[in-house]
Amino acid sequence: MSLFPSPSSKPDLEPRTGSPSPRMGRDQFRKRFMTQFRDKAFAPLSEELDRIAEAAWDAYENSRKSPLTRKAGPGFADPDYDLSEDWLAARDAIREAGLRYRDPSGPLRMLLVSASSRSEHTCPGELSKSYRMVKIAEEAMKRRGAEVRVLDLSRLASEYGRQIHPCKACFSTAAALCHWPCSCYPNYSLGQVHDWMNEIYPMWVEAHGVMIVTPVNWYQVSSPLKLMMDRLVCADGGNPDPTSTHGKHAKDAKQLEMQGWDYPRHLADRHFSVIVHGDAEGAENVRRSLSDWLKSMKLLPAGPAAEVDRYIGYMEPYATNHSAFDRDKAMQQEVRNAAETLLEAAIAKRLGQITAAGTNLPDPRPK
Repeated sequence: MSLFPSPSSKPDLEPRTGSPSPRMGRDQFRKRFMTQFRDKAFAPLSEELDRIAEAAWDAYENSRKSPLTRKAGPGFADPDYDLSEDWLAARDAIREAGLRYRDPSGPLRMLLVSASSRSEHTCPGELSKSYRMVKIAEEAMKRRGAEVRVLDLSRLASEYGRQIHPCKACFSTAAALCHWPCSCYPNYSLGQVHDWMNEIYPMWVEAHGVMIVTPVNWYQVSSPLKLMMDRLVCADGGNPDPTSTHGKHAKDAKQLEMQGWDYPRHLADRHFSVIVHGDAEGAENVRRSLSDWLKSMKLLPAGPAAEVDRYIGYMEPYATNHSAFDRDKAMQQEVRNAAETLLEAAIAKRLGQITAAGTNLPDPRPK
């Protein structure tokens, strides 16, 4: 018997449910809410905190995810739908970034991502080698007139209130349920606020080239980088109109996908560079997985010199890893070469001198 429905059968689009509810009672909610005020400085404010806790419980109990909304207006599938003001602001920032990207008279913009969570501003007490490499690349690019932005993901570990919340995997229910930009956050009723991604999305959109520098953490990319990667899923096939699914209405999204989804590639044609460094194992596989991910989003490899995987201080003590990088002049030059290659690819693309063969062919498997 076939595991798949026959072409003539009607697909079952009812969302599957059955996992345990995460909902809390009032006492459990209050206990968890109040843990953020353990500092003795809050002790004189107990009465005020009681009132704030009650207000937070009311928002939670009534699931007010987006308390500030306005009508979507013209240009949306449902102009009368109440859209989150936070989402609309994020959408506008992305649109403005897109204008900067497409402006032929503007500077070439490079985004450099330092993916290590290590910095001297928190427990490790020392900056990361990834950040040092990013600064080498930044210097090389600025020397040739590029506009460079550095995205230092270590701030997730060191900066107050700086967060990237996890992807909720809406795309796995239906492509159309994953909105561009992500509409899952902020969720005020659940306290899921301070999400960094609405600032990060425009950085990617405006960039003509993106360089990612990451260490190997347990045979994988760093945890801050993985959070960002997962939340960029909406840039690869995400739905730019939340009113078409009436927010997060799963069945509407399934029906919309079954009508035919075009998987819009919101970051297509930007060039990329990847630098992965390790001290023992895994660098090659991490570099390949990063490159595959970026290519799957239709970003373009800048060239062989822009994709680097190396070991620094191979099997040497962690305590001397920066000294090992100081000695490794070849690795430092490879970082410069990767930066130069990425910038050259972006320049050539703007001048119409470079084309990635096959990019204009129809994709038989757009998913």
